[in-house]
Amino acid sequence: MPFVRIDWFPGRTLEQKREMVATLTPEIARIADCKPETIQFIFTDVTREDWGRNGRLFCDYYEYENDPQ
Repeated sequence: MPFVRIDWFPGRTLEQKREMVATLTPEIARIADCKPETIQFIFTDVTREDWGRNGRLFCDYYEYENDPQ
């Protein structure tokens, strides 16, 4: 049973999440040789204050306008 966890910054729409699940499910099933109904997803919105890279929090590292989603 593949379990896919996607951590990302807030702001994605319900439609984007639906598209992500619909697009990834058949490919994961093909590669993992499993049934699509066994694949589970969880999306976690993580704030910039709770995510860091290269020794700094994202809220400090990038200006919000220039931060890649």
